[in-house]
Amino acid sequence: MVGFMEPAAFVLASLTLLATPGPTNTLLATSGAGVGVRRSLPLLVAEFGGYLIAISLLIGLVGPVIAAAPVVGTALRLLAALYLLYLAAKLWRRGVEMPTDGASVTFTNVFVTTLLNPKAIIFAFTLLPADLALTALAPWMAGLSLMIGVVGSIWIAAGASLRRGFAGVVPSRVGYRLSAVALALLAGSLSAHAFGVV
Repeated sequence: MVGFMEPAAFVLASLTLLATPGPTNTLLATSGAGVGVRRSLPLLVAEFGGYLIAISLLIGLVGPVIAAAPVVGTALRLLAALYLLYLAAKLWRRGVEMPTDGASVTFTNVFVTTLLNPKAIIFAFTLLPADLALTALAPWMAGLSLMIGVVGSIWIAAGASLRRGFAGVVPSRVGYRLSAVALALLAGSLSAHAFGVV
C-alpha cells in the first residue's frame, strides 16, 4: 500500500480507472442497450454496493491475509475469472435466444461482478489513503460513489445510444455476443495475471 493521495489526484485517478472498460462497465452498457437508461439506473446502486463491500473487505481482512499467503490472491483472481466466464456464457446464450425483455443483466449480476472486479484492489491498496481506518474513509467513499454514478451513467447512456443508432441495422444478438466476448477476454487476462504470465 502507498501513502496519502491528494484529493485532486484521487479524483483524476478514480475517474480514469472507473472509465476504463471492464466487466462492470460491459454489463452497464449491455443493460443500457437492452432496456434503456431509465430501467438501467438502479444498477448503479449495485455497482457502488459491490465496490463498497469489496474495498472494505480488502482493506480490513484480505490485505493482511494476502501479505502472509500470496496464493490467496491468486485463488481470488481465478475465482473472479471463472465468474466472468459464467457471465460471458450467459450473455452468449441470450444472443442466441434473441431476448425481448432486456432482462439479461440483473442487479445481482452487476453487484457480484463489481464485488469481484480487480479495480477494487487498486482502490483499496493504491488510490485510497492507506493510513486511515475504514470509518475515516467515509468522505472518500462518498466522493467515489458520486464518480461511480457519473461514469456508470455514461456507460449506460453509451449502450442505449448504440441501440438507437443501430436499431434495425445490427441484430440485437450482436451486442450480447460482443459483450460476451469482452467478458471472456477479461477473464483470460485475469487468469494470466493470476499465473504471472503477464
